[in-house]
Amino acid sequence: MRIRNTIVVLSVILASLAASAATLQSARVKDLTTIEGIRDNPLIGYGLVVGLNGTGDRQQTIFSTQTLANMLLRMGVQVTATSVRVNNIAAVFVTASLPPFARPGMPVDVTVSSIGDAKSIEGGLLLLTRLYAANGQVFAAAQGPVVVGGYSAGGAGNSRTVNTPTAGRIPSGAIVEQAAPLDLKTLQGVSFLLRDPDFATARDLAAAINEEFKVDIAHAIDSRRIEVAEPHGAEKLPDMLARIEELVVPVHSAARVVVNERTGTIVIGRDVKLGSVSILHGNLVIDVATTYHVSQPSIGATVGQTEVVPQTKVNSAEAPARRIELGEGATVEDLVKGLQAIGATARDVVSILQGIQKAGALQAELDVI
Repeated sequence: MRIRNTIVVLSVILASLAASAATLQSARVKDLTTIEGIRDNPLIGYGLVVGLNGTGDRQQTIFSTQTLANMLLRMGVQVTATSVRVNNIAAVFVTASLPPFARPGMPVDVTVSSIGDAKSIEGGLLLLTRLYAANGQVFAAAQGPVVVGGYSAGGAGNSRTVNTPTAGRIPSGAIVEQAAPLDLKTLQGVSFLLRDPDFATARDLAAAINEEFKVDIAHAIDSRRIEVAEPHGAEKLPDMLARIEELVVPVHSAARVVVNERTGTIVIGRDVKLGSVSILHGNLVIDVATTYHVSQPSIGATVGQTEVVPQTKVNSAEAPARRIELGEGATVEDLVKGLQAIGATARDVVSILQGIQKAGALQAELDVI
């Protein structure tokens, strides 16, 4: 069987290659960094979705009926979990993200996911559920109708499922009950964290901050962290952070080639350079075909029987090697054109790039995912 792979090559090149080599890319500080301590906090809770149209948990999901029995007991109705026979409820996990500086009464979106054997939670209503942080404290309470982006219809042997009907969302379904612990008033300074660590970018960011405030208040601690002290007599910390986030600094990004072997996608950064290299590439194709023939004994024979005999035929063909020759300082465009010219498949390109790197001719980081 022939293997046919389709390869999609995406080249990320800003302006022209000649211009990009001489000029650095620039970006705002808010697009390059995060502020240490100012982040979302994950919340999780366990709850019950009711009102399902016969698509809830079945008999073997014991914890959903136990939850229902406990809730009824708190409301004055005493039943045993073994005596409950319902299939319009579903036990779910409820997750949300508590944004920084959240205050009591602020709405938060939540995600509801079934943990039993329910077929769908479409049309269900999430009952009041407490959402806990990692420290075990309750920071929000969720309740409301579940919005599902899929459905499941039909029965055994003839059913249709679109997307994931066992997970959904409740927009603004949770209310914050406790404020996030971060308070800017208690901070004497802040630290900016680069999303992509780089010593040169950290140095330039600290220099840009000091130039903006005309005071030596920013220092690059390492390739990721830049400490900024609040200057005396300056504006409030939120105003200072707003000014810093709007600064534009040069970005010293590393040359990188990312290859996704599963999808055949290759993304090549603009700063990738190649040394002198010659590539020989050929394909070996092997076809294996099996046919079946019926073997029968001759007329009048007293021995023998009819049998099916497989006959296998193997053919091999090796295509002549194709050559690519790249000179010193070859560009990304040269490499892409050369790979397309020899008809390289996704697997071929991965091997070729790894070979170029081993030969010392690829001045970039090769990342295979």
